[in-house]
Amino acid sequence: MESFKKSCVYQIYPKSFRDSNGDGIGDLKGVLEKLDYLKRLGVDYLWLTPFFLSPQNDNGYDIQDYCRIDPLFGTMEDLEDLIAKAGELGMGLMLDMVFNHTSTSHEWFQKALYGDKKFQDYYFFQEGVPGNPPTNWQSKFGGSAWEFSEDAGKYYLHLFDKTQADLNWENPMVREEIKRVIRFWKEKGIKGFRFDVINLVSKPSAWEDDEEGDGRRFYTDGPRIHEYLREIVVDTGLDADDMITVGEMSSTSIDHCIRYTNPLEKQFKMCFNFHHLKVDYKGGDKWSLMPYDFEKLKKIFHTWQTCMAEGDGWNAVFWCNHDQPRAVSRFGDDGKYRKQTAKMLATVIHGMRGTPYIYQGEEIGMTNGYFTDITQYRDVESLHYFEILKEQGREEEEIYRILRERSRDNSRTPMQWDGEGQAGFTSGTPWIGVNKNYEEINVRESLADPDSVFFYYQKLIKLRKSFRVIREGNYEPVLVKQEGIFAYKRRFQKERLLVFANFTGRPQETGGNENLEDWEILLSNYADPKIHGKKLVLDPFGTVMLYCCEKA
Repeated sequence: MESFKKSCVYQIYPKSFRDSNGDGIGDLKGVLEKLDYLKRLGVDYLWLTPFFLSPQNDNGYDIQDYCRIDPLFGTMEDLEDLIAKAGELGMGLMLDMVFNHTSTSHEWFQKALYGDKKFQDYYFFQEGVPGNPPTNWQSKFGGSAWEFSEDAGKYYLHLFDKTQADLNWENPMVREEIKRVIRFWKEKGIKGFRFDVINLVSKPSAWEDDEEGDGRRFYTDGPRIHEYLREIVVDTGLDADDMITVGEMSSTSIDHCIRYTNPLEKQFKMCFNFHHLKVDYKGGDKWSLMPYDFEKLKKIFHTWQTCMAEGDGWNAVFWCNHDQPRAVSRFGDDGKYRKQTAKMLATVIHGMRGTPYIYQGEEIGMTNGYFTDITQYRDVESLHYFEILKEQGREEEEIYRILRERSRDNSRTPMQWDGEGQAGFTSGTPWIGVNKNYEEINVRESLADPDSVFFYYQKLIKLRKSFRVIREGNYEPVLVKQEGIFAYKRRFQKERLLVFANFTGRPQETGGNENLEDWEILLSNYADPKIHGKKLVLDPFGTVMLYCCEKA
C-alpha cells in the first residue's frame, strides 16, 4: 500500500510559526527548534508555505526566484539542516510550488517587460490600450485580471494580484523551467510538493469575454491540464512511491479530481478541493455572510468521499489552511465547547478516506483572530476588499464583521507556544498581532493536559497507522437525513469503522441498525459515551469512533 495513505501532513506557515532571531517574522531555524514537538504529534510530512525570494506582496506566493531562500526566512544552509534533521526524525519536507504565476519582480518577467520576445512568451502579453483590457475577466483578489504595462506597452494576465503574472504553460520552455526547479529541490532531499492553484495553468487558445461569470470557466481544469501535469510528474519522477504530491484545485470537479489522482493517470497522489469551505458563502460570494449550510456540507463530503473511492481517486482531507478561517470558530463553538468542537472536527476528517492535513495551531484548538481595526490586518486580499466593500456602500461595522469571519489573517496569527509575552512566538514585535486568547490556548498548556486537543490528535494519527480500515476502507454515508448529525461507515475486508459527530450545541440521540454495544470505542471526545443497544446519545459537539471486526 502507498505510504501516503497512512500518513498525516502538518502544514507550517513559516512566517507565523516560530521566530528564532527576534525580528518578528518566523523563520526556518524556528521550524528546526520545534521538530521534536512535531515528532511527538506523530506527523509524517511537513508542508511549508513558500519561503523563496519574494517581494512578499502575497506573503510569498509571489515568487521572485524559485531556487533561492528569502533572507527573511534564513539561508539555504538553514533549509539543508531542516531537511536533514527532519529526515532523522522520520519526517519529510513538502515544498509549496507556485507555478501558475511568478512575481513581476522575477528575472523572466523583468526581461519580458523590456522587450525580450523569448521571455514575453513565458507570460500572456496582449496588445491593447489603457482602459480597454483584452477580456472582462476578474482577478481573484478583485478588479480586472489584466494590467497594462507602460514599459511593455501591452497588457499582461494576472489571475491574482497585479504583481503575480500568469505563466504561459503552452510554451514548452516554461514547462522545462518548472522541471528544472523540481529536480533542483529533489536533489536537496525534498520528499513532497504541493502545487498551488495548479488546475488553472492551462489557459484557452483564444481570449474572449465571459458573459456568465468572472472568466474562471475558461481556464479552470483547462483544455491541456492533464497532459501538462502528466508530463511534469513523469519527467521529474514525482510518480515514484517515495514522493508525495498534492494539487490545490480551485473550483474543480470530482471527475477531474479522479483523473488528477487515479494512479493510472500518473499525475498527483492526491488533491485539495474547497467546495466544503464555501457552504457559508451567501450566493456563492465569499464576502456575503450567512450561517453555514450543514446539510450542504454533509452532502459535499459524502459525495466526494464515495465518488472518489469509486473512481480510485484520493482526497487530501482538511478543515484549515493558511487561506481559511479557523474551523473551530467557523463550524462550531470556539467558546464554551472549544475543545469538544476541535476534537469533533478532527474525528470527522481523520476517519475519512484520504490523507489528513493539520494546519499549525489546529492541534491545540486555535481560534479566529477577531481583529477590530483595519490596521491589524496584513493580508492583501483583506485590504483590497476593505476598500471594495466600502465602495459598495457597506457600513464599516458590517465590513469588520465580514473580515472577522472571512479574512485569511484569521489563520495567520502567530502560533501560540506558551502564555508568556507574544505567546512564545518571538522576543520582538510580531509581524501580525498575536491572538488575545494565547494565555489560555497554547502548546505548553496542551502538553500539560492529558485531555487536551493535542493528545486527541496524536491518538487519531496513531489510529490511521494501526487500522487498515481507516487507511483503505470504502466509504458509506450513514444517517443522512438526521439534522445536525454527520455519520459514516468504513469497510475493509472484515473490519468496520463507524464515525458519529454532533454538529450542534445540544445533546442528540442517534443510532442505526447496528447493536453498538458490540463495537469497541476507539475514541470519543467525552469520557463516557452513552451507548444503549442501537442507540447513542451524543453530547454537544460530541463525537464517537467505533470499531469491530467480523468473525469468520
